[in-house]
Amino acid sequence: MTYCVGILVSEGLVMLADTRTNAGVDNIATYRKLHIFARPGEKVMALASAGNLAVSQAVLALANEGLENAETGETETLLEMPSMFAAAQFIGRAVRAVHRMEGRVPEQAQPGGFEISLLLGGQVRGGRLRLFLVYSAGNFIEATTDTPYLQIGEHKYGKPILDRSVEQHTRLRDALKLGLISMDSTMRSNLSVGLPIDLATIPRDACEIGLSHRIGADDAYFHDLRERWSKALGKAHAAIPPPPYENVGEQT
Repeated sequence: MTYCVGILVSEGLVMLADTRTNAGVDNIATYRKLHIFARPGEKVMALASAGNLAVSQAVLALANEGLENAETGETETLLEMPSMFAAAQFIGRAVRAVHRMEGRVPEQAQPGGFEISLLLGGQVRGGRLRLFLVYSAGNFIEATTDTPYLQIGEHKYGKPILDRSVEQHTRLRDALKLGLISMDSTMRSNLSVGLPIDLATIPRDACEIGLSHRIGADDAYFHDLRERWSKALGKAHAAIPPPPYENVGEQT
């Protein structure tokens, strides 16, 4: 399991991904799940993956090494795509190509055995900054002004924070902060999500990475954020009046 989130606001895009993979409690490893593709000033894309690691790595290899275009017969890479929509289509084709190459043996055909989902965000010069979620079937959806964030993996624990706090005009720094709080909430509730955390920001119309950083166990800011958030939650619930209902059952 993993947790990845992309947040698209007026000022830019935030992408975050944990790095934990496991095949049981005694088989835990760390793999990078957030990858950057860039030609600074021309185009920049961030790709995050959740699901079957073998499929994810095969899709990443096709993005870098190239995938044959059935219409032209030419081999194309992700960075050769002329728009973000074309890039999302490319990733969808890559997912379907890996399914065809690997084949769905009975064990892999079981629910979750061969599944993958990806977040693709970025901008091509002259086009809009966009964020897509690509499903295991290769189809995709796009983040909108009404829903300016997308999640993959173990998303349910971090979703309430984003639902209550993120909107289109949220500042980019605040979007990053809220994404980290969302990640912390997920880590506290699910041991299959863990450090290190990879993050990237893409300022709107810059066509280059603003920040690329890995948060490890010794990261002072993330440690402080976790402590402050826990204390703030404690103070918030303590400040709310108790329920006025009778016969709660408290001992006097």
